[in-house]
Amino acid sequence: MPVIEVVRGDITTEATDAIVNAANSTLTGGGGVDGAIHAAAGPRLLEECRRVRRTAYRDGLPVGEAVATGAGDLPCRWVIHTVGPNWNRGQRDPEQLASCYRRSLEVAEEIGATSIAFPAVSAGVYGWDKDVAAEIAVESVRAALPWTALDLVRFILFNGALERAFATALARTKPSPR
Repeated sequence: MPVIEVVRGDITTEATDAIVNAANSTLTGGGGVDGAIHAAAGPRLLEECRRVRRTAYRDGLPVGEAVATGAGDLPCRWVIHTVGPNWNRGQRDPEQLASCYRRSLEVAEEIGATSIAFPAVSAGVYGWDKDVAAEIAVESVRAALPWTALDLVRFILFNGALERAFATALARTKPSPR
């Protein structure tokens, strides 16, 4: 069974095979996790994101979808970009948030990643309640793990409140049988 960890830290320093970027649909960087990842990765990440926009997602990456790029100067191999629903803009369907985690795991499987680090998708400026976002994240990951080749899933949270919410959600959910 893959290991699931909850860690307080900086996702840009993670040496897992892949890290997940809580991106906006333009894939060109922004604030929060997205801005930090783009800043740490350097210009190659932005160029790869622009290529994705020119080819696969001309209208932008849809909410709940995920796509992988190289990682530029980051210590991981890949960045998997996913667009979470924005509570503040009325995007309140839990299925959209669950899809971010599911699709990211599917993309990780497609690229051959065996370890992945997630931020708290939509639990920052997008306004989702941290406890609700944590529950959806953990349940979605647990449900998907039986069909993946992942050895490690790490939730990297930037503050104590998010870390506690994710640790509580992880303790409350039951592992899925493989």
